[in-house]
Amino acid sequence: MALNLRSKLAFGFGAFGKDLVYMLVSNYILYYYNAVLGVSSVFIGAVLMGARIFDAVNDPLMGIIVAKTKTRFGRFRPWILTGTVLNAVTIYALFSAPAQASGGMLRWWLAIIYIAWGVTYTMMDIPFWSMIPAITNPGAEREQLSSLARSCSGIGDAIPMVLTMVIVPILSGSAVIADYRIGFRYWALIIAVIFVISEIIFVLKVPEKKPTEMESVGVGQMFKALFKNDQAMTAVLAVILVYLALNIVGNLILYFFQFDVGNTGAYSIFVAACFVTQVIAMLLIPLIRKKVDKMRLFLYAILIQILGFAVLLIFAYSNLYHTAGWGILVLPGVMVYAGYGVLTVMLTIFLSDTVDYGELKNGRREESVIFSMQTFTVKLASGIAVFSAGVVSKVVALDPQAASQTIATLNGLRIFMTIPSAIILVIALIVFKKFYRLNDQKMEEISAELSAHE
Repeated sequence: MALNLRSKLAFGFGAFGKDLVYMLVSNYILYYYNAVLGVSSVFIGAVLMGARIFDAVNDPLMGIIVAKTKTRFGRFRPWILTGTVLNAVTIYALFSAPAQASGGMLRWWLAIIYIAWGVTYTMMDIPFWSMIPAITNPGAEREQLSSLARSCSGIGDAIPMVLTMVIVPILSGSAVIADYRIGFRYWALIIAVIFVISEIIFVLKVPEKKPTEMESVGVGQMFKALFKNDQAMTAVLAVILVYLALNIVGNLILYFFQFDVGNTGAYSIFVAACFVTQVIAMLLIPLIRKKVDKMRLFLYAILIQILGFAVLLIFAYSNLYHTAGWGILVLPGVMVYAGYGVLTVMLTIFLSDTVDYGELKNGRREESVIFSMQTFTVKLASGIAVFSAGVVSKVVALDPQAASQTIATLNGLRIFMTIPSAIILVIALIVFKKFYRLNDQKMEEISAELSAHE
């Protein structure tokens, strides 16, 4: 039975709220603990990387737990609701470090609360995205829901990116960076409340289909089936590379605007333009797909991003934005984010398709286990990016407390926020073109075979 409009909109609202909290943590955890609270950037990066090592076990385990869940409220929704409430508490705590905390106590606070945030986010994120292949069939319906959900996610991404550095000083009642801890606390509370409301509406309005009855198997067998799904593994690797490429620049671009461009107010406008482009690109995918097959669309999107990073590097080294105005930076920005918008939707579709492929190949439908790998890899990419940004800030001798930086520091910042991301995307392009085979024709064949077996 096809989803009605109300259910689709509720799914989109849930995606919006979920990405509000993710983007606040992903892009401002380094700035909050380093620039505002004075914690070492390398230590922050090490904590995030340590949490990712923990996620390597925790996220797939959560996927297995969800896969084995059977309640009268469904398999996915109880976890979505529980994880949301707990995660809302942890995100508030993460940006509400005690005023008296300093030194070792502050570092312990970051480490413990951040790991708790990651665990509770996993609890709701895995079942959330697992619902797409569980409640849709391959083809137009799945692509439309993926496009809508990712578009709403893009709006959720944009709000913290665009408004945080505008609202935090207002809520702090001060333009002094050390006072921003007050603004971050109240901003995190606002986002946490919106998050809870969005997921309650999602749980109430998005129905679950009755899961296919299959023989219960052990954890080892589920992992074996997952790693036998070569297409899922290829898609997961692509997720890591694509998210890592954007997260590296996402963690450095604020420093770039603050110290190189010299206009932090322009940062919010720049980000707003980028995210508007991203959302438009996501919404246009169902129309573009009528003309372009999904494999080619994915490759075009990566090429656009690579070109965007190249243009950004050229503009940065030519100092053109100091003579022509910072507005020219919007051009490479929208190129990168237009490509990213397309990629996030297509990767969701690709992962969903690997669920059907896995069912046909292994006789098991493992939505939650496969999407647990997406949750893990997205957080892994974020952790690597923050760690890399922390290391970069040390390597280029960036001092976030200083009013200005040396030319050598600015040049290093320009290089590290563009060239590594472009190289990573080239690798993603090569890997995907060589190994991913679930094109439109192949998915039609798989869908027909699965329908014949019902």
